Amino acid sequence: MSNVQSLERALTLLNIMSDYPDGIQISRLAEQANLSKSTIHRLLSTLISMKYVTQDKKTEKYMLGYQILFLSRNMTADSGIISAARPLLERLCEDINETIHLCVEDSSEVVYIDKIESNQTIRMYSRIGSRNPMYCTGVGKILLSGMTPSDYDHAVSSIDFVKRTAKTIGSLEELEEEIALVKKQGYALDNIENEEGIRCIAAPIRDFHGNIIASFSVSGPVHRITMERVNDELVRKVRETAKAISHELGFRG
Repeated sequence: MSNVQSLERALTLLNIMSDYPDGIQISRLAEQANLSKSTIHRLLSTLISMKYVTQDKKTEKYMLGYQILFLSRNMTADSGIISAARPLLERLCEDINETIHLCVEDSSEVVYIDKIESNQTIRMYSRIGSRNPMYCTGVGKILLSGMTPSDYDHAVSSIDFVKRTAKTIGSLEELEEEIALVKKQGYALDNIENEEGIRCIAAPIRDFHGNIIASFSVSGPVHRITMERVNDELVRKVRETAKAISHELGFRG
């Protein structure tokens, strides 16, 4: 199916602007979108009229408008995952004082739908709505482990095993071995596989049928998230939290 060019370009601009909460100048926007300023002007004019984009009159920078929030209002409210998980994830964050991400799968990628930030001086650079690959993240491995065989085959068929660090999984065979381990132990690790110096431990969230519908992770620098701490403390606590959230969603297994 061919894309509608003007729509594709407009959505590209919105994606770029999402990385600039304080706004972006049109010259930089044109450079990143690889479009002419005249084309950018026409697209922005429509987006501004529909409230998806606004312009700061002093700096002349463009930024996302509040209509973007309006679009997401029902998706967030209807899912129930965030409202069920957040109190328990906040409790876990207070206990361990590390950043926690809540994630779902979308188009064979991990999407961050909520984040509870620790008060540590070294914090995680991540935002709600951002995406990551499944093969090199703890949350992604959890989501893969809960898929049906056909869904799994579809999800992994498009993976380009880019080595983000020296420890990143590099082949489908390695990934399959890892997913088998995840299924056996009930949690997953991103052991410095997605970002240098960062380790994560993730656990599944299940619906009342027992299906894995989301996952969450505890993330931090390796000097805080040591393997000793993972084994002595975090495995138990993420499992307990995962069970409690799943219980809120009706799972009784």
